[in-house]
Amino acid sequence: MPYVPKDGEEYMNEAQRAHFRQILLAWRQELMEEADRTMHHLQDEVANLPDPADRATQEEEFALELRTRDRERKLLKKIEKALDKIDKDDYGFCEACGVEIGIRRLEARPTAELCIDCKELAEIKEKQLAG
Repeated sequence: MPYVPKDGEEYMNEAQRAHFRQILLAWRQELMEEADRTMHHLQDEVANLPDPADRATQEEEFALELRTRDRERKLLKKIEKALDKIDKDDYGFCEACGVEIGIRRLEARPTAELCIDCKELAEIKEKQLAG
């Protein structure tokens, strides 16, 4: 459920930090459970399939699952960093310019480290370097 700040409420007060801590902890738990399911699935499904096409299909499915888990592992690191920032009262502020990231942006992306302006600037620079 989205956080609705009260009029005059201080940004990143205890209630807001607790709200985002709860979101991040639930997300972390969900990712860890999914990783656990994948590990069991891979262990259970390792079959000695005699047909090369079946084996190739199974290996491709495993590769896809492992890539997904790798992305989730990186996301877990970001979640841990965000939780650490909450503990240190640094959460919710742009790492580049120090302004408030904003409740709505954090609701959409609880691991956001940049305000929308700095994020857009970083993406423009990234495109210029890649292009």
